[in-house]
Amino acid sequence: MKKIVSSLLLGHLCMLIAEIIWGLMSPIGKDAMSNGISGFSMVSFRVIGAAICFWIASLFIPAEKVDKKDLALLGGAGLLSIVFNQCCFIVGLSLTSPINSSIVTTSMPIFTLILGLLFMHEKLTANKSFGMICGITGALSLILGSASGNAGEGNIWGDILCMTAQFSFASYLALFKNLIKRYSTITCMKWMFLFSSLFVLPLTARDLAALPWGEISGKTWTEVAFVVVGATFISYLLMMRGQKILTPTQVSVYNYVQPVVASIVSVAVGLATFGWMQALSILLIFIGVRLVAIKK
Repeated sequence: MKKIVSSLLLGHLCMLIAEIIWGLMSPIGKDAMSNGISGFSMVSFRVIGAAICFWIASLFIPAEKVDKKDLALLGGAGLLSIVFNQCCFIVGLSLTSPINSSIVTTSMPIFTLILGLLFMHEKLTANKSFGMICGITGALSLILGSASGNAGEGNIWGDILCMTAQFSFASYLALFKNLIKRYSTITCMKWMFLFSSLFVLPLTARDLAALPWGEISGKTWTEVAFVVVGATFISYLLMMRGQKILTPTQVSVYNYVQPVVASIVSVAVGLATFGWMQALSILLIFIGVRLVAIKK
């Protein structure tokens, strides 16, 4: 009994810490991109830096042989979960407010449900139907508020890009769920980030070359390091560990942590404002995600 309790506690701690780190990433990453780091450069640092971290970590675990066919699939998984996901989110974050970007991240379970209904023949219940309506209404109210200039420092295109990032990651979960189960977390991550680096570098090389390296402060480089090591390498490891212990419903509850952390930090440091539009949007999305997660 003690072993089960300690295992559950570990799972909850892993998810809580991972979501707090991701909540902090929005204001910290936004500040870095307001002080010399472009959106595409941040994507390069995050993807290539995490690839290096995961390959170094793989030296300390037993080697796993990956089937050649699965290597190609891991490349596809990397496109959806890393390249499209991170490119859309980081560039979206550079345009919109950290509060808006973090609120949008809570919509991913709703996209997962929609894809499950379309491709995995999941059953649509009354709870899930109402949950989708609430979540979509919340997301649209946030985006339309940004378009009319009423959602703090939001930007409609930034909000849409952040939402596209969630759809991309939900597609990865739906299409590559069985593949990820065949190998350890570090084995999957090292190959997915390696392939993603090869995809990303040609797209971002011009931005990296134009970056004013000598003019960027030490504080900004520290923020970049946090995004790479903390919000990518460590948080991915924690999330994968938590998912192995907790139920999907328990995991989904922790999505609520991100916007809370991001809102508190962003408002405290003056990076964004929190108004009634964000409050309404976050309430609707939270209700929607909760209803989608309920099994009965």
